[in-house]
Amino acid sequence: MNSQEFKWLPAGNKIKTKWGNNLNQNNIWNEYPRPQLERKDWINLNGLWSYSITDENALNPGNLDEKILVPFSLESSLSGVMKNLNEKEILWYYREFKIPENWKNKNILLHFNAVDWKCELFINDIKIGEHIGGYSEFYFDITNKLLEGKNKILLKVFDPSDKGYQPVGKQSLNPNGIWYTSISGIWQTVWLEPVSEKYIEKIEINNDFDNKEIKINCKLNKDENLPLKISLLYNEKEFMKIKGNSNSDIVFKIPEEYFHPWSPNEPNIYRIKAELFDNEDKIIDSIESYTTIRKIEQRKDENGYYRIYLNNNKIFNMGVLDQGYWPDGLYTPPSEEAVIYDINKLKELGFNTIRKHVKIEPYRYYYYCDKIGMLIWQDMPSGDRQENKWEHHQLNAGDDVKRSDESKNNYYQEWSEIINNLKFFQCIIIWVPFNEAWGQFDTEKVVEFTNKQDPTRLINSASGGNHRKCGNFLDLHNYPEPSQYLKVENLINILGEFGGLGLDIKGHTWKDDNWGYKTFKTKEEVTEKYEEYINLIINSFKGFSAAIYTQTTDVETEINGLITYDRSEIKVDKGRIKAANEKIINSLK
Repeated sequence: MNSQEFKWLPAGNKIKTKWGNNLNQNNIWNEYPRPQLERKDWINLNGLWSYSITDENALNPGNLDEKILVPFSLESSLSGVMKNLNEKEILWYYREFKIPENWKNKNILLHFNAVDWKCELFINDIKIGEHIGGYSEFYFDITNKLLEGKNKILLKVFDPSDKGYQPVGKQSLNPNGIWYTSISGIWQTVWLEPVSEKYIEKIEINNDFDNKEIKINCKLNKDENLPLKISLLYNEKEFMKIKGNSNSDIVFKIPEEYFHPWSPNEPNIYRIKAELFDNEDKIIDSIESYTTIRKIEQRKDENGYYRIYLNNNKIFNMGVLDQGYWPDGLYTPPSEEAVIYDINKLKELGFNTIRKHVKIEPYRYYYYCDKIGMLIWQDMPSGDRQENKWEHHQLNAGDDVKRSDESKNNYYQEWSEIINNLKFFQCIIIWVPFNEAWGQFDTEKVVEFTNKQDPTRLINSASGGNHRKCGNFLDLHNYPEPSQYLKVENLINILGEFGGLGLDIKGHTWKDDNWGYKTFKTKEEVTEKYEEYINLIINSFKGFSAAIYTQTTDVETEINGLITYDRSEIKVDKGRIKAANEKIINSLK
């Protein structure tokens, strides 16, 4: 059956967002998927693919008669499937494609922005390669395996979810309480792009706020220095253009009149255009990108407290815990418009920070945080959860998980890929390797490793404990009310989780059996309690620099969101929540 003839329908009867209800199977995440390095030519492979599920020992996919809507995971409603994959099964994907005539004499790259968890790629029945890691982009040059006319993609996926040791975040094959539905397979955009034999593979940007410098390094796919021209634009006006070479820093000394630092209140962005030349002065690659200029650091204030400083000014991070789950797409937002909605609503409620909780988002999420103005704490998705002691009321207590060497090596590999894929985005100011002792091991070594991957950001070593005296923060968790039960003088003291105030809005919940850390009957009651908690932090907590409220939206059986799971109802008084958040942010000025 032709994909154009197949009528896709969402699966199941769970609640959906308005974007999910209006989804067009032929128009799925059509925005360019990599805003940090953008080319004009590309083909979106999202849409209907064929799929099958076999046992783990199968050598081929068998019949591929059923359809799945990519990039939504197998378990999601929007995939049209809504089936679980267990640890003894294999998920196979298949589709065909053609290369445009005007791409001839180009190298063709096939990108997968995220596939959970371990996969093998075959092009025209020839194995191209493998990838391990559910949260990081990967791609292959498939040029030499392409045929005239029709070409075939076959992707083989293995994902044991929380039955394995790999990072899974809140995913569970047995969702309940704070654990949610697992996801498997493709869950971000799949796409093709044509490039020259030599091309800009990655753009690295290191900015020096104090010296008003932007350093741009265009890394090629080959270790070769070729001529470059890079233009810098502000408000679409080009104000600097510099010639240089690939694989080398090109330094822009920003004139005073064009020095516009980035902050949540002023999310200033510089656009970048780069052209790569061969040795005959012919353009062989053109890309667009962007950057901001900002500085993040730990510093002691005038009262002797260590604080978060942004652009040489202390800043209170008032944020929300954000799980990144959707009732219809699970891990995958139904559309870019839906992503923008979430960020804008939090901005309207007066928050300046999002703690992205044990989940990674598509690149365009972070792009919009840069563009809209939102600070991000980025968690590493937790994995290898075992029975170990969590002790968050004292320092150097609790047990480390005894991970196998294979598990440890996988953690370092996936965390390294995540950091190196995401460190481009200046909205991210804090890396969070561990949460509440879930899979926590060798904390000091992991913090050192994280710092080596990216020494430009702060590190919250173990949000909510087990606390080790390393990194930049002592991060407390307490539900529902905020509590300052522990202090450390030479770290930044923060409240990484509190709140969880529940309100059941009938007709907008995942199930009838729901819970919150403390439940209420009206928006007025939730708003009053929120205001009470904010005033408690302002008036009673000494030296605190951040507070993260749980949470952005309801998630599955949790009804403690500021917004319903289907994003249709705000569950608090917007004006009063905004005023409370502005009050605590301004209390540090």
